[in-house]
Amino acid sequence: MILLANSEAWPGFVETVDRLNAGEHGLGAMVAGISKVEHEVSVRSVGLGGWPNMLGEMEFDAGVMDGTTRDVGSVGALRDILPAAALAQAVMQRLPHVMLTGDGARRFAQEIGFPLENTLFDDSKRVWWARLEKELTPEQLAAFPYIPLAPLSRTITDPERVRDTTVFLCRDGSTGIHAATSTSGWAWKYPGRLGDSPIPGAGFYADSRYGAAACTHTGEMTMRCGTARTVVLAMRLGHSLGDAVKLAVDELSELSTGFLGGVVIHAIDAQENHKVVSFRCGEGIEYWLWQTGMPGPERRLAETL
Repeated sequence: MILLANSEAWPGFVETVDRLNAGEHGLGAMVAGISKVEHEVSVRSVGLGGWPNMLGEMEFDAGVMDGTTRDVGSVGALRDILPAAALAQAVMQRLPHVMLTGDGARRFAQEIGFPLENTLFDDSKRVWWARLEKELTPEQLAAFPYIPLAPLSRTITDPERVRDTTVFLCRDGSTGIHAATSTSGWAWKYPGRLGDSPIPGAGFYADSRYGAAACTHTGEMTMRCGTARTVVLAMRLGHSLGDAVKLAVDELSELSTGFLGGVVIHAIDAQENHKVVSFRCGEGIEYWLWQTGMPGPERRLAETL
């Protein structure tokens, strides 16, 4: 077995390891772990600790994929509901659809027993409003939120440059390879913006025959390139894990227009090899790894391109 996750997965990584060791299906084990991350306020890129959109509203995206059946569930622009990854799994299990967004996702969550909750952390609200006060004129503040938001999209940037996503990939005891993601998205995003985290093929993809991949950071780029699917498809076509990830990075590097930034690719193959590559995100990107036979999870450094 193998479990791979980004550095901010620490609140729930051991939970998932324990469940895998107990023989649980990999997808359920990962959703249980991600749920713990979503409720940890010190993780500032997902769940309760995340940053709001321009209107001061929390909007969550999440996705899950069973690599054996290739069933997918995802939610986007979800408000007032956590854990988002668990709701994505419920979409996969209970509906004929792949994705629900906005009010529809919120309604479905209530129908199946998810309680509404205040998901805007007090400190996030404070930082959000302080930034607005810095950027807007007194007249704009008085009229807020009934002002044009688009001009702010390049002015208000992440307070901590947070464009990360919680991603979990595993190969479980039944040799199933699965993926799960969750994020609060880009801080101060335009309301309704979806990143790559709920988009199968862009932010995540899994196929138990070949492997899985998931991406963090600049989803606008991975959506344009179908990065997660590129990695898995390349392995299907006979490329090694390393060459598959390199091919995906080469595609990202070809982009020259639109919003450009960094991407981190996390990937595993059916032989339980793994690779984490930081593309234009600099050095120091870390991730979590656990494999059968290891005494415990290890935090490691990603390769830098």
